[in-house]
Amino acid sequence: MLIAQQLSYNHINKETLFNDLSFSIHKGVKVALIGQNGTGKSTLLKLIAGELNLSSGIIFNEFQPYFIPQLIGQFDHLTVKEVLKIDHKLDALKSIQEGVVTEEALLALDDDWSIDERFEDALKRWHLRDIDPDQKMNMLSGGQKTRVLLAGITLHQPEFILLDEPSNHLDISGRSLLYEFIQQTSATILLVSHDRNLLNYVDMIFELDQRGITLYGGNYHFYSAQKEIETTSIEQSIRNKEKSLRKAREVAREATERQQKLDARGKNKQIKSGVARISMNTLRNKAEQSSSKLKGVHAEKTDHLMQDLLHLRTNQINIGKMKLAFEKSDLHSGKILVSAHQLNHTYDKERLWKNDLDFQIKSGDRMAIKGDNGSGKTTLIGMIIGTNTPTSGILERSNFNYVYIDQNYSAMNTPLNVYEQTQTFNDGTLMEHDIKIRLNRFLFSKEDWDKPCTALSGGEKMKLMLCCLNISNHAPDMIILDEPTNNLDIHSLEMLTSAINEYHGTLIVVSHDGIFAGAVGLDKEIVL
Repeated sequence: MLIAQQLSYNHINKETLFNDLSFSIHKGVKVALIGQNGTGKSTLLKLIAGELNLSSGIIFNEFQPYFIPQLIGQFDHLTVKEVLKIDHKLDALKSIQEGVVTEEALLALDDDWSIDERFEDALKRWHLRDIDPDQKMNMLSGGQKTRVLLAGITLHQPEFILLDEPSNHLDISGRSLLYEFIQQTSATILLVSHDRNLLNYVDMIFELDQRGITLYGGNYHFYSAQKEIETTSIEQSIRNKEKSLRKAREVAREATERQQKLDARGKNKQIKSGVARISMNTLRNKAEQSSSKLKGVHAEKTDHLMQDLLHLRTNQINIGKMKLAFEKSDLHSGKILVSAHQLNHTYDKERLWKNDLDFQIKSGDRMAIKGDNGSGKTTLIGMIIGTNTPTSGILERSNFNYVYIDQNYSAMNTPLNVYEQTQTFNDGTLMEHDIKIRLNRFLFSKEDWDKPCTALSGGEKMKLMLCCLNISNHAPDMIILDEPTNNLDIHSLEMLTSAINEYHGTLIVVSHDGIFAGAVGLDKEIVL
């Protein structure tokens, strides 16, 4: 069982990331931690894993957690056996098998005579082939690195597991293995993920935001239904508060006008009846005090309503603000943009694809490129946009303009700040205030305009790229997205989906996220 009480964490610059968090996770329960980028999900996992120190609070954990972090490049200098912390045992076993039996080797092995067999079984469980324990991690793909770390779970059988975005680098087959494991394991699990398929295998969801942690007692389907109810309730409350505010202002105006008429009528009576000047000044002061008091009462009421309305609006998700307001592409629908016949590519004298590729991409198509890690999806994209040349077959391309958004957002000139980056896409006559209006529409406030692009999260880079596309005066004939959902929180995923659905040109998507692929209407595919 995990018990966390009044957790607080401050960054090195003393900025508070979260404060006074309390929650518990019972043995055998599978929990997903979700929230917008920057709320501290990964930090919270590192605190529970003991990799960071709390600013205040207490964490009681019955079991030592097995932790798979989001960033796995940190292990590149290690071998597979070192990452799995079995190097001493494997080295000792090898030494003993070669006849060098020492007390040191026997102590290191600790009677674990089946360690090599269990290592092989763990690799097989996660479909890792031809992986040597002495192989360096930097020689593996991102998907293979993740599978090695997952194999460590099979090898060590931990009671408590922490997973930070475990499906990010996994292909469809790897994700299927992960889903199967989560479904079948009896271990306690706390995972951070935006993978909505994976989130449907957990028992409950913790949502982390600036207010703290909110518990939802069910999987992602349950959470979505509850959030829909909350959103509808907030929207209704906003409408009610707006109505009340209008009514309060109307009442205040009518009361002020009525008081002014009464004051004017009283003043006229006083003049006609010959009231002394000093008495008139006294009466006027009383009337002014009465009017001021009345204004204060109504101002206080309208101020409370405005504060309530502001609070409700800050909790309202602004998905609908992000729109790709493109002009329509000049290409007519159905125009053949790319035509391939018996296409293939050779690396080290080996053909990349077992079967030659035959396909057409037409204007207006919404197409998925599917394949396991290492199947050549990025290579094929290079051929489609003309940066790669096939070694066999025929590839014909029409003239078309495109925007390619890869996993690393390399099209972004990262030394620039946010505003400067948008200016590089300003090929029209947009003035500075026009660009800043668009930045605000894509949720970049005034405080963000001078922020360097290098400081942006994955979700922020995605939103900035979409904003840049919106600033360009020319609609791209084709948008290509290579794993666009990696490192995006659920809120950013929903915004990306909404924005892409506003685009009616040709769309090419590489993604292992089936929910996203379905939501943006991909109805054709190239399978590698």
